[in-house]
Amino acid sequence: MKEPIDRIVRFVTGRRTAWISVLLGVLLGAGVIVGLGEADRGATPTDTLPVGYESTEAVALQQQLPTEETAAAVILFTTDGSISGQLGELEQVVAGLDTGVEGPPAFVQPAEDDTAALSVVNVPAETATDVGESVSELRSNLLEAAPDGVTAQVTGPAGIRADLTEVFAGANTTLLAFTASVVAILLLVTYRSPFLWLIPLSVVGLADRTAALLATQVLAGFGVSWDESTIGILSVLVFGAGTNYALLLISRYRDELRTRESRHEAMAHAVKRAAEAILASAATVVVGVLTLLLSVFPTTRGLGLASAVGIVVAAAFVLLVLPAALVLFGRWIFWPRDPHVGEEGQAGRRSAWRRIGDQVAARPGTFIAGTLALLAAMAFGLTQIQLGLSASEQFLDQPEAISAAERLAESFPAGTADPTVVVTATEDEPAVEQLVTDLEGLDAVGSVMVSAQGGGVTQLNAVLSVEPESDQARQAVEEIRTVASQTSQTYVSGPEAQSIDESDASARDRLVILPLILGLVLVALMGILRSVLAPVILVASVIASFAAALGVSWWLFTSILGFSGLDPSVPLLSFLFLVALGVDYNIFLITRTLEEARESGTREGVLRALSATGGVITSAGILLAAVFAVLGVLPLVVLAQVGAVICIGVLLDTLLVRTILVPAIVLTLGERFWWPRKVAPADR
Repeated sequence: MKEPIDRIVRFVTGRRTAWISVLLGVLLGAGVIVGLGEADRGATPTDTLPVGYESTEAVALQQQLPTEETAAAVILFTTDGSISGQLGELEQVVAGLDTGVEGPPAFVQPAEDDTAALSVVNVPAETATDVGESVSELRSNLLEAAPDGVTAQVTGPAGIRADLTEVFAGANTTLLAFTASVVAILLLVTYRSPFLWLIPLSVVGLADRTAALLATQVLAGFGVSWDESTIGILSVLVFGAGTNYALLLISRYRDELRTRESRHEAMAHAVKRAAEAILASAATVVVGVLTLLLSVFPTTRGLGLASAVGIVVAAAFVLLVLPAALVLFGRWIFWPRDPHVGEEGQAGRRSAWRRIGDQVAARPGTFIAGTLALLAAMAFGLTQIQLGLSASEQFLDQPEAISAAERLAESFPAGTADPTVVVTATEDEPAVEQLVTDLEGLDAVGSVMVSAQGGGVTQLNAVLSVEPESDQARQAVEEIRTVASQTSQTYVSGPEAQSIDESDASARDRLVILPLILGLVLVALMGILRSVLAPVILVASVIASFAAALGVSWWLFTSILGFSGLDPSVPLLSFLFLVALGVDYNIFLITRTLEEARESGTREGVLRALSATGGVITSAGILLAAVFAVLGVLPLVVLAQVGAVICIGVLLDTLLVRTILVPAIVLTLGERFWWPRKVAPADR
């Protein structure tokens, strides 16, 4: 095995072959980008809904209705005066609307408080683009046709779907631009060289585009769903992890240039030394993200598979293309801080990181106790945490559909804009009439009507009279489901029902996936380090970082930013990426500690490793934290929350856990840290 690896390293770093490796990487990336392109997503209405849950079954049954693919747009008319005197004009406005969907004339219903009126029209909904274009045209026509003093807004399922599509329009391009800019700035600051930063940025950028397009092809090939945010998150992951790997490799290369005249030999040695940590890190992340394939949410499975593809591509480009690209240039690429033969390496220098290590070495027990106390205090917010966001809190900037729905609820029954949907696999009139009667008998149901029928399926819309997203609304859905269960093959969906099912499904995912992530990462570390105790300590330290980050984030989003809670998917996604990526920094530190311990013993080895890796790991951690913080430029609050938790957790891992806690534990345990492995004299 060693000989093939040596051949690959010689090819990548050789004087006559390095340029071939760069050319192959560029051709591979260009071939994927130009030749394959992005696969067709083929989105379905159930992609974001949990498999096997009642609301999902209802949506799937709806697809059997023979009606053309449409979505209901609720038009809300409001005025500061009396709306009843303008009903005739409003009816003419609605009658003049051409939505492209045939159906009975739309009605205009005034509110009891005489300040608002509503109408419901259907718009084409075969694709998200159709909905967006139809709603945009509808809003434009209403703006021109609405009487003086009357404001017209569009909400309902079509309005919300159109606004969601609109806020994501161009979002991935924006995210990519922000991510690349942040990485470029931080690389420039890290290297303080006008040239060096361009090489890793170019390689990682090529890896990102290759991974994004290759991932969609893999997802399509395996029939796995993905959504608008998948590629955006993937770009953040590839840029973050890929740049981290690049920082580690270049740091090792700089050290080797201080001991070897030939940059090709220096790079070959650097690749061999850095590859162990990079491959270990990549394997840990891949194992972690693949656990998402067990999620009941199809798009979450897609994110897991896409992330695995992205990490593999990032590691491959950093280990096979970046070394070749760097050795094509001389030492001057590091200007104005060119490394010279004979200079002392990072491990032996009296750096700031070594001075911190010496302080920790003087009182390791005190530092352990103090660090754990601080992390526990930060994690206190977990005792108050609540999961779940209202519809109005889903977007960073509230779109028209949400604000209109809130205004509509002031004048009409709360569930008018987006009713609870009951779908039954029958057209039998007596059975349908009985179901309607039973539903109307519930106190929380204001009205029930047959909204679609055909193909052996009937759809009922039940308007709730209670406050949306309240305990009463959830209780109403449970009562509706109890009534619906008395009719065979009858399912309940709609916003309240879907919210209940998504919350239950998220809890199920956390229960199944979180322990599995820990177990797999732990086993992977045991294989990498050939130790039991060290992996347990490293994983426990990352869990402590996660708990502290989630506790602080809860306080940040609720007490400062005013949100009611965290999205149910935040704990799972942030835990996954924090454990998988946070362990990276411990891997970088501990693999270097093991290397140094073979010469100097474990206690001195961890101090030398801290000195050698302190700068690069800190730079990598700050960069990764900043990259995930960029998720805040996407329009969904859930992504901003995930980015915030990961950002805080990575900073804690980098600046506190890796710098103080782990070295203090290693210094306290000494050789016992590697139990049952021994760093024997034969290893030294």
